[in-house]
Amino acid sequence: MEQRNAIRIELPAWIDTVLAARETGDLDDTGRMALVLDLARENIRNGADGPFSAAIFERRSGRLIAAGVNRVVSSGCSIAHAEMVAIGIAQQRLGHFDLRQAVPGGCVLFTSAEPCAMCMGAIPWSGIERVVIGARDSDVRAIGFDEGHKPADWIAGYAQRGIEVTRDLLRAESAQILRDYARAGGAIY
Repeated sequence: MEQRNAIRIELPAWIDTVLAARETGDLDDTGRMALVLDLARENIRNGADGPFSAAIFERRSGRLIAAGVNRVVSSGCSIAHAEMVAIGIAQQRLGHFDLRQAVPGGCVLFTSAEPCAMCMGAIPWSGIERVVIGARDSDVRAIGFDEGHKPADWIAGYAQRGIEVTRDLLRAESAQILRDYARAGGAIY
């Protein structure tokens, strides 16, 4: 039966297998980003829904709270970006819309690419306290994605809200995943 009064975005079945095969508690930033990039590769390999992935970890313990991959094409829903999916799953798992209040010590979002305009707006309201980024906006735009209008001083804007930003972690590898996706004929939107 069609649900007309609900939004439903499901993660692919393979994601549990990938996450179960990895110990995430003792990973450093590079290890966490490597996990995120593995999810992006797997998302492409399993249906080319998009070359983007994200994961949210507890800042203090490093425990994985939620992971997300791009589900725009398969869900038919433009808001199903990896960051939005990870944030939504984390909020539902923790039972609170503000991750800062839900997790003592805060949460860190690792994302395979710099957030687009939509995701950039959602991050402060989600309660994320740190964002770690692989590929840059210019890498994403280089393969043709529309990232929307983003203020040039967005990092300073995040800092004013108490959100720390780390860029370029495994950037070359992240950008290569984007190029591989485009070369394989993945949907660009």
